Amino acid sequence: MSARTIAGDMTRRQLLGSLALGHAACLTALAQSDPRAAVPPTASATPPADADPLHQLRPAHPRLILLDADFDRVRLLVRENPLAKRIYGDLEKECDRLLSIPPVEYKLVGPRLQVQTRRAIDRITSLALMYRLSGRDPWLRRAMLEMNAAAAFKDWNPGRLIDTAEMTCAFGIGYDWLYNALTPEERGTIRDAIVTKALDQVLPVYQKPGAWTNNHPPHWNLACNGAFAIGALAVAEDVADKSTAVLRGVLESVPHGMQSYSMEGAWPESSANSEYAMRYACLLFASLTTALGSDSGLSNARGFDRAGRFRVYTSGLANRTVNVPGIPDDFGTAPELFWLSRRFSSPTIAWIEQKQAERSTHADPLDLAWFERDAKTPQAPAWPLDTVFHSAQLASFRSTWDDPNALFLMVQGGDNKTGRAHLDLGNFVLDAGGVRWAIDPEAGDTPPPPGPPPGPSQQFPPRPQGPGQLSWVTRTESHNTLLIDNENQDPRAEAVITHNEFAPDLSWVQIDLSKSNGSKLRQWTRRAGLLQRQAALVHDVVRSAQPVDVVWGMVTDADIALNGPSATLKKGAWNLALEIRTPRHAVFDTVLTGPSLKKLIVRLGDKTADLDLSILMTPYHDGQPKPKVTGQFPDLVIAANPAR
Repeated sequence: MSARTIAGDMTRRQLLGSLALGHAACLTALAQSDPRAAVPPTASATPPADADPLHQLRPAHPRLILLDADFDRVRLLVRENPLAKRIYGDLEKECDRLLSIPPVEYKLVGPRLQVQTRRAIDRITSLALMYRLSGRDPWLRRAMLEMNAAAAFKDWNPGRLIDTAEMTCAFGIGYDWLYNALTPEERGTIRDAIVTKALDQVLPVYQKPGAWTNNHPPHWNLACNGAFAIGALAVAEDVADKSTAVLRGVLESVPHGMQSYSMEGAWPESSANSEYAMRYACLLFASLTTALGSDSGLSNARGFDRAGRFRVYTSGLANRTVNVPGIPDDFGTAPELFWLSRRFSSPTIAWIEQKQAERSTHADPLDLAWFERDAKTPQAPAWPLDTVFHSAQLASFRSTWDDPNALFLMVQGGDNKTGRAHLDLGNFVLDAGGVRWAIDPEAGDTPPPPGPPPGPSQQFPPRPQGPGQLSWVTRTESHNTLLIDNENQDPRAEAVITHNEFAPDLSWVQIDLSKSNGSKLRQWTRRAGLLQRQAALVHDVVRSAQPVDVVWGMVTDADIALNGPSATLKKGAWNLALEIRTPRHAVFDTVLTGPSLKKLIVRLGDKTADLDLSILMTPYHDGQPKPKVTGQFPDLVIAANPAR
């Protein structure tokens, strides 16, 4: 919900969500939410099915996410805290900009209404929050203009209920936060839209036996449940029977979605889906707590207390999350980290979100609504520089926590069978100097025309055309891994982190990727880590019964200068020097990857059955000498079982 919509275009977060939600079928999608709370949820047990979930409903408005006292708290923060004041100023400019922009319109993009629903959430949340804080009547009128326009839609696209859910979230927040400033007629317009276009549409789904036990994909569970809960809670005093039925369905369904969190707080889907699920989970728990006094213990679900930690470790220092599955990775801020920080008494999580908000050029209204001033820099041993999430097969390394120019490396194993469906085992991302050097392409980047790229041999497979085929960003060629025999990885393959060693001068993990390409390889081991906290090293060992064509690749948007076995990438005043340590005959080359992207590749000349490929990547600033980094990984560790 960022306040950064540009007329006629989707925001970056809107694009993220559209991509993240693009995999699912409509009906399986309904178990979801749109949550958050200013007060930490209690740990009471989930009520029995015959209990009235509204028996402790707070009668007054506002009662969702923020109470009157919370708006007072935010006003005080704006006066006393420089960052909160800056966010307020950015939102002020955004609300003024919205005064001259027309409201949403009923316009589908394919089967989706999400361009409009995301736009409505952004606008209504920003305008309602800023009106409550300032009392400026033009912002109230503009919020009503937006809601009147959407209330007049013929429907909220119930054939794809995630669209209905998101508009319900926008209306629930707007109705609740603006309630006391609205006329009875205005309240009736918004309330009727919530009931007829949302609650009446979703009730049959909740009432269908078994409809909510299917948790595929899991992020839809938390998104829809949260959004419909917000709508039901907003109008509960006027439509108690329908609101009660919806809330019973939510309380029964949400535990299925929460089961997707691992003990480590990892989420099984992409970074975009993880962000989407966590935001709506926090919105849901916040709303239940402020409206009912408790979230019925839902936020005590296994691993959720560590979900913020997972988000922190998968966030690079270039203010970008790790985009391991190829979804756009520039999420901007994540205000739910503020809520999680308060809920689980973790000031370090608040520190991370403060840093992201400081660097962000776009204001998110929830960053102000949930702002936490009490923050603490990560410190060992609780927050080591390096860690492994075995449940997600991800490893994260960084040179320091508090330097925005620090080195950040993330590498993954994983499972190609998961819902993210990106064939990218072994993929890595790399940040240094505030720049993401090794990236995954975004949805807006299209591949070059089908056919072989320039060079002595075809390095990438012909791209399939037509419906049902893998999109370019899901294919192995679009990721920072090895491409074997010009083929995608096996969609059933898994890769496990089998060993890790973390030390100040040499930290690394080892991933067994031998099954990534079916039976083609006898062994593929990738080791990746940091040397002396100054450089990243990626080392691949490949063995096969028959010679195979191997292409090492790294996608980047930097300028590239080639010099045989070395290459230099440049963005602004920062550089990244790459050196092929072994084999000596290998050279760097580039291929066109998209309108703004290039892929740096390694050419070996011939097929091989025995490859030892080691590449060192060292960042440095203009005017400073490139650091002289020595050292290498120890002898290969072959483990029968993954390290734990």
